[in-house]
Amino acid sequence: MCQLLGMNCNIPTDICFSFEGFSARGGKTDEHSDGWGIAFFEDKGCRIFLDAKPSVASPLAELVRRYPIHSTHVIAHIRKATQGKIALENCHPFQRELWGRYWAFAHNGNLPDFNPENNGIFQPVGDTDSEQAFCLILNTLRASFPDGKPPLKLLYPVLSKVTEELASIGVFNYLLSDGEHFFTHCSTKLCYIIRQAPFAAAHLIDEEMTVDFSELTTPRDRVAIIVTTPLTDNEVWTPIPPGEILVFQDGLPLNLHQ
Repeated sequence: MCQLLGMNCNIPTDICFSFEGFSARGGKTDEHSDGWGIAFFEDKGCRIFLDAKPSVASPLAELVRRYPIHSTHVIAHIRKATQGKIALENCHPFQRELWGRYWAFAHNGNLPDFNPENNGIFQPVGDTDSEQAFCLILNTLRASFPDGKPPLKLLYPVLSKVTEELASIGVFNYLLSDGEHFFTHCSTKLCYIIRQAPFAAAHLIDEEMTVDFSELTTPRDRVAIIVTTPLTDNEVWTPIPPGEILVFQDGLPLNLHQ
């Protein structure tokens, strides 16, 4: 299956270190070589890079590894195709506009025999189960709140319900963001780490690379990295329980169950 990488932080930060290790899994240290993509939110804008080539052989991926784009919300994906041909239109993250904001979505898993009747305004362009699921989520949210984005306490239960329905079909790990809130759902495998003061050094699993974050950060910085499997071998990663939707903001998961 595919793999996911996300970042949410309180101060715009680059993801070069994490993406260095993550992109190696796209054909070098792992078999996810059917395309890749990454979305960077910058205020209300969102820049997306997509390529149907493996991330280890993509000039665009090399650009992202070397170009320190600063963002507070990042979603990245490396693909091992389960449904849909290897093509640009099937590369994640997918993007749509809802309530005057861009939304980006990436999925790891498989929804077998998933052929929903989709009569909403959001329609898939490619032929993946992932994009169909994204369109269904957005159509559900739009139908539930036609007047605009609701407070998170109202949005969360609706997103949870449609997520639960989709997860009942198959494996449905995902990252979803509108640049304001960062949603993560674990169906089978997803974990995160929060880096904050006092910062220390981190060593990648997939590349021989170490970065001492104490030399690159300020005491105010806080960064959450969310990924399918841990990227470093000298840090403690927290597994997200299966069935859980976590919402990150400013580099921390919010407690929505109080």
